[in-house]
Amino acid sequence: MRLRARITDWLETYWVNPAYAGWLLGAIAICFFGAATNTMAGWLYVISGIIFALLGVAAFLPARALRQIQIRRRAISPVSVGDQLTIELEIENQTLKPKTLLQIQDILQSELGKPMQTAVEIIEPQSIHQWVYYLPTQQRGIFHWHEVRLRTATPLGLFWCRRSWHAQAKAIVYPTVLPLTSCPLVDEIGTEDSLEISGNRRSHSATEDLTKALRNYRVGDPTSLIHWRTSARQGELMVRELEVFTGSQEVIICLDSSPGWHPQDFEAAIIAAASIYIYACRRNLNVKLWTPRTGLLHRNQLVLEALAVACAGEELSAAVPSHQPLIWLTQNSVSIHSLPMGSRWVLWSSTKLKNELATSVKGNHAGITINVARSLQSQLQQLRQ
Repeated sequence: MRLRARITDWLETYWVNPAYAGWLLGAIAICFFGAATNTMAGWLYVISGIIFALLGVAAFLPARALRQIQIRRRAISPVSVGDQLTIELEIENQTLKPKTLLQIQDILQSELGKPMQTAVEIIEPQSIHQWVYYLPTQQRGIFHWHEVRLRTATPLGLFWCRRSWHAQAKAIVYPTVLPLTSCPLVDEIGTEDSLEISGNRRSHSATEDLTKALRNYRVGDPTSLIHWRTSARQGELMVRELEVFTGSQEVIICLDSSPGWHPQDFEAAIIAAASIYIYACRRNLNVKLWTPRTGLLHRNQLVLEALAVACAGEELSAAVPSHQPLIWLTQNSVSIHSLPMGSRWVLWSSTKLKNELATSVKGNHAGITINVARSLQSQLQQLRQ
């Protein structure tokens, strides 16, 4: 069966593969030709010849129908786990004749599932058919695929022909970001040893709503910042620029992706890192992410992409920051003892180590031991010594 499948696949890809009706009609033609040679009846030769000619035309036309077709793919917008990717393909008929009865297959990366396919009845001459489909996501990552296949048996359905086109695709699936309303890990980091930080935060709270300047509206600006009175007077949308907190405090979120993680715990750590980072950004703090593979990163897109591809057991390519307090996400309780003063930690560990850990680090650091039976969001919103 495997050999037969390989032969069938090769024929369909590089030439044409007879459908069931094609095999049946071919067998009938051979029978008529055999009867003609035995009886020497001319009309049997005519019938077998007509059938063979019909088979020849039916074998030639499908391959011809797949010529002069161009396939383009639009950029895929990133989504978070659980959301749907929007995939858009354009199939252009560059000929002066319609393309009919086509089957389109998008060959996805295996982690995304089986190939997606659709049927197209007709593509008019020199026109474009748009195929849009939605792909659910169940895991984070950056996914690449490039092959699109067109398959047809037009016009008689006796032979199948399939050809491949290159249409590069890149889909980014970010980790889930929890909607944190508070996060003491961020709010209280470094307060033990820096009065200056508290002063900076008070300065921030006093100036965070003050307008620094007005500028023209740009795509993506929140509508809440539009200064409607000035916009009405000048005839174009104007946006307020607010005072930004520029204190010396820097939040560094560190993901300890050394070996030893349980897969489910590591995914929770990825979600926690993304959620804490976005929360700190909303607070207008100077926040960065550190991983062993990438080192320090900032800017939302870079950080979320790094978290999308992060995996346990990464090689250490960048030293751990040691000049200021960290938010340390780990499964290794021993690593907590070497953190800078004022750091916070989030530990995925067994219940057995919980009391030992609380005793050993008390007075130096504070943090959370994650209970997998409870909501991760609620645990990140409270700090336990």
